[in-house]
Amino acid sequence: MERVDLDKISQEELEQSIKQSKVLFKFNHTEPMTEEYMALLNELLEGNIGENSSITAPFAGAAFHKMKIGNNVFINSNCLAMARGGIIIEDDVMLAGNVQLLSNNHDEYERQVLLCEEIVIKKGAWIGAGVSILPGVTVGKYAIVGAGAIVTKDVPDYSVAVGVPAKVVKTLDKDKFPE
Repeated sequence: MERVDLDKISQEELEQSIKQSKVLFKFNHTEPMTEEYMALLNELLEGNIGENSSITAPFAGAAFHKMKIGNNVFINSNCLAMARGGIIIEDDVMLAGNVQLLSNNHDEYERQVLLCEEIVIKKGAWIGAGVSILPGVTVGKYAIVGAGAIVTKDVPDYSVAVGVPAKVVKTLDKDKFPE
């Protein structure tokens, strides 16, 4: 777990944050699926977005340079990506609207200190509307997380997890998915 003291952010990190905020604002106010829109998305993610992947505005968050998005990924509107701890989204993933990817949390006592752990969403996973994924969680290959779930622990490959906190309720037939 990485600890980041927000009171000790370097000038370079501050400038990067300001630049990302400006690019994010432009992205969220640009006509969707145009050349300009895709160029702004690529700039925001510093090139860490695969082919045929898209994010529907509005998009929000921080530390976008710590996100890596694979090929054929669809992220619907109102996604919040707090990426200080790192967010990896592998190929063929779908995120419904209002998903929160929260790779950082605040220390209980030193509230200006962020506790950061990477989130990984593996190939072919499907994340339902309004899901929150907390720091350090891995969502497995072809797993499904049902709408409104709060994911506090890893979800195994080919599992369906629902609820608050999310619990596995079903295992999918892995032979029905491409390898």
